[in-house]
Amino acid sequence: MRIPRSRATVLASLLLAATALSGVNPSTASATPEPAAVAVTVNARAGLATVPDTALGVNHAIWDQNLGTTETSDLLRDAGVRMMRYPGGSYADIYHWKDHTAPGGYVAPNTDFDTFMAAVRRVGAQPMIIANYGTGTPAEAADWVRYANVTKGYGARYWTVGNENYGNGHYGSAWEADDHPDKSASQYARLVVEYADAMKAVDPSIKVGAVLTMPGNWPDGITAGSDPGPWNQTVLSIAGPKIDFVDVHWYPGGTAAESLARVNHLPDATYLLRQQLGRYAGANSDRIGISFTELNVDAGRTTQPAALFLADVYSGLLESGVFTVQWWNVHNGLGTVTQVAGQTDYGDFGMLSSGSCNEDGSVCEPPLNTPFAPYHALSMMKLFARTGDQFVRAGTDEPLVTAHAVRRGNGDLAVLLVNKDPDNDHPVTIDYAGFTPSTVAPTVSTLTNGATGIATSQSGSATSRTLPAYSLTTIVLRQAGTSAGRPSAPGQPTASGVTDRAATITWPAATPGGSPIAKYEVYRQNGAVSEQLGETTATSLTVGNLVPGSRYTVNVLARDTAGRVSWSSPPLTFATGSPTASACTVRFTTANDWGNGYIGGVEITNNGTKPISGWTLTWTWPTGWQQVSSGWSATWEQVGTAVRVTPTDDNRQIAVGASVSAGFVGAYSGPNVLPTAFSLNGIVCATG
Repeated sequence: MRIPRSRATVLASLLLAATALSGVNPSTASATPEPAAVAVTVNARAGLATVPDTALGVNHAIWDQNLGTTETSDLLRDAGVRMMRYPGGSYADIYHWKDHTAPGGYVAPNTDFDTFMAAVRRVGAQPMIIANYGTGTPAEAADWVRYANVTKGYGARYWTVGNENYGNGHYGSAWEADDHPDKSASQYARLVVEYADAMKAVDPSIKVGAVLTMPGNWPDGITAGSDPGPWNQTVLSIAGPKIDFVDVHWYPGGTAAESLARVNHLPDATYLLRQQLGRYAGANSDRIGISFTELNVDAGRTTQPAALFLADVYSGLLESGVFTVQWWNVHNGLGTVTQVAGQTDYGDFGMLSSGSCNEDGSVCEPPLNTPFAPYHALSMMKLFARTGDQFVRAGTDEPLVTAHAVRRGNGDLAVLLVNKDPDNDHPVTIDYAGFTPSTVAPTVSTLTNGATGIATSQSGSATSRTLPAYSLTTIVLRQAGTSAGRPSAPGQPTASGVTDRAATITWPAATPGGSPIAKYEVYRQNGAVSEQLGETTATSLTVGNLVPGSRYTVNVLARDTAGRVSWSSPPLTFATGSPTASACTVRFTTANDWGNGYIGGVEITNNGTKPISGWTLTWTWPTGWQQVSSGWSATWEQVGTAVRVTPTDDNRQIAVGASVSAGFVGAYSGPNVLPTAFSLNGIVCATG
């Protein structure tokens, strides 16, 4: 939750380089050349997640007296809001719904639960309700479910147990109310079970969520007290069988450029969350969804950086399968006023102005409910990604320009382009795979820096455009020809028999269209390019020649006897490991994690028939923000993401059956995805 509180996060950098002319008389210098066109690739056959009906969300708070007004609700409806969270971040852990009080906090008039639900219905959204964990009880939460769904018939489906409960002092920092004597992650998890049991006894159809931390952000990785592991591991190990979703918040912090750069953490963060669910949450963990219910930036909250961040983050999370993304928040209040990219930024976490002033009245926000830039970005998301659309892979060759795309049920394609460069327009050329645009001019919607709304026209071509500096652009294209007669998309693939170099992919059959299905084709997503792994007439394929310790995202397409190709199946992501038997074994360990670093170790065992005299151990970090800071008992080198470890004079020899060890200090400034494949003198080792 953010009111005016801020938390530091681990650091990452985006450097905006400027080149200056030197040794040239300014009066005779030639004009700066136009920047080279950014290459954008949109691959309609590389399918990602489908947009759910809960995708676009916001937070409402009980200190906001405009929570239930018609004007506020209509603005949220117009922006496409489909889920609304209540009663407001950390206030949830002091809020008692029956008497509408929050001891220690301010409760505005006309913000009770029934008023909130009336607003939800006017917007056409679904509620997400936070049950009071900090100062409440399972019985109080169950009574709320009864009132909402039995007495009033609201059909409130999503209920989270608490807010940022890891902020209760268990890890040293305390902002979240928690009256329980035991503030451990273990106790939170045990009580989540009690809450879930009590609430579902009233209405078995509801979904109950537990609070997790964002991978790569404090206190991720830290073990406190007597807990068996870090917060996420502990909560999932105990409460996993009882919950239906997990709830995560993310405030990346830093400058505007740094926040916008950290969006590239999201694929690995959601991957790690799903790894944790699979490892700790028990059987059928695939049923557990992921929600991101608080997002905002530290710099440019009411101006264009927040708008660019919102569109980029909502798109990135939704294409990764998150079922709702929610901005913090609707109204909040005046903060520190600054100038950002030529615009006045009011430091307000709200996407609509509260019309507030500072204490002496010398600085005031615009009139109440004036939309700030993030509101316009949310409106852009409504134009871009609609319920039922399937995200498809898109990419660029320029870090300051990002791309997202969706395929619609009628065959249209929408492309969202984000220019994060505050100073320069960027021309782009767009290449399409698996989609042929018609010659009709596309519908183009643009949000520029400082604009008070989105400009829409039908203009230009499908393949080239110039993106204004600091802008959002959505292009909606009609397809050439027709989709009639093509087979349906194959169903959700699954992986089995995954080894270090092979996996068997199986999928539900597609439904034929105008002609019988001739074969299925299996493709790997390699960035925004699809690489065919094989084809078959069956609904299962074993693919080989995979790389140990690598992550693969694959799709299946059906091709009929007339050559028509289906849309993409949903994506499947799996990871290869290491061989089960090898001439060497490597045991990689981590200990004493402090949130952005840890003590690491490698133990190498000689499983061969001859002694090893001299060795080189290598591995590749899965991300660009992981590194070896220092090491001992070996010589440690890192170039890019590649790590090379060589022995000292003391441990050059490894006898048959013997082991040697070395240690290092590992550092990370984003989700810490650990390596799973290691090579010794060029041989891929087993892992222990």
